[in-house]
Amino acid sequence: MKIGVLALQGAVREHCNSLKACGVEPVEVKYREQLGEIEGLIIPGGESTTVGKLLVKHGMLEPLREMGGKGFPIFGTCAGLILLAKEISGNDQPRLGLMDIVAERNAFGRQIASFEADLDIAELGPEKFHAVFIRAPYIGKAKEKVTVMAELEGKIIMVRQDNLLAAAFHPELTPDLRIHRYFIEMCR
Repeated sequence: MKIGVLALQGAVREHCNSLKACGVEPVEVKYREQLGEIEGLIIPGGESTTVGKLLVKHGMLEPLREMGGKGFPIFGTCAGLILLAKEISGNDQPRLGLMDIVAERNAFGRQIASFEADLDIAELGPEKFHAVFIRAPYIGKAKEKVTVMAELEGKIIMVRQDNLLAAAFHPELTPDLRIHRYFIEMCR
């Protein structure tokens, strides 16, 4: 099985390492032609405005939007969550706009306000998931089709909508592979 990691900017290597540790072949996706080689795609953290513009420049925004709309599995972390959102509060940057959520950018503060927290994510089992938040967004609103998987301090930070998964934090920065394994199962 091959799972892509969008390799235009962000934590590409870390996601690739997590996929390898799960026994999956990662593909660093830099070109539109590579989208046909993979069974799912991770959009890593980075700067969502930049990644959105690069998706347009590389001709991947529309093909990915179409693929995601037809059931292709996509997992967005941090900036990837923002790019999956149908609405970004106060922003009209390029995005896939596939998930029925409203993203709040940099909602937990600037880079200096980065933090870690232990989360309850029922779908992963009883053991808490240690999460890393860096200039993290959160979900201000999730519509009825969206399953809320995790919250922190009353803020929605992880969701699933059919073939789409989004997390406000960086699971690739921890040794815990449960979220990557969860996404791999979505791709099967």
